[in-house]
Amino acid sequence: MKFLKDQALLAGIKNICILSGAGISKESGLKTFRDQNGLWENHDIYEVASPLAFNNNPNLVHEFYNQRRRQLQSGEVHPNDAHLALAELEKSAKFETTIITQNVDNLHERSGSKSIYHMHGQLLKVRCKKTKRVYEWKDDLTVEDRCQCCHTKGNLRPHIVWFGEVPLYLDEIQEALLKCDLFISIGTSGLVYPAANFVAIAKSAGAHCLEINPHPTNNAELFDETIAEVATQGVRHFVESMLNI
Repeated sequence: MKFLKDQALLAGIKNICILSGAGISKESGLKTFRDQNGLWENHDIYEVASPLAFNNNPNLVHEFYNQRRRQLQSGEVHPNDAHLALAELEKSAKFETTIITQNVDNLHERSGSKSIYHMHGQLLKVRCKKTKRVYEWKDDLTVEDRCQCCHTKGNLRPHIVWFGEVPLYLDEIQEALLKCDLFISIGTSGLVYPAANFVAIAKSAGAHCLEINPHPTNNAELFDETIAEVATQGVRHFVESMLNI
């Protein structure tokens, strides 16, 4: 791989911005909705992932995310080597490292990463519809639960960005993209916006752009280089090259 052999390029990198998508969590056993037998197989996505769906049938939406929450905490899902390698990269202190993730799980945190923006929300958090306050939540959530701020039943919803809603931390993400020397996209399809446009933003500011994905993606032509491997292999190879500069 050209990138791994270009020592001059490697030596000039001080700030790394990473976008992680469903592909990295898939290797930990979490289903993705783009799989043939994936997350949404028994539901139209708008039945479980839109504000209208929640208003129309909150019980269905709650149960859907309760199942996802249970799976994440089941003991069968753990950070994989890609998550662990990215945590090692951050801990090395050789670079300023920021992770932007489209994933709602906590696998980056469990691996030891600290600088993370969950642009699509977090599965183990809930939000009050009235005050917008966010709370940690590991148990099942129902319409009978009361929020800590309003003490009213039915005000809590999953802290998930649904279709038609604006992703979180967009200002902070923009700042990270514009100041990075290296932008890396890991396990994401390049189909979902605004994340699919992050490579263009980073590239416009002069960043070198690297993609790690075993299959061609929708915006592959925007990247300077590609490591055509699954996340657990490609990320480990990349991180080892960075730590051995």
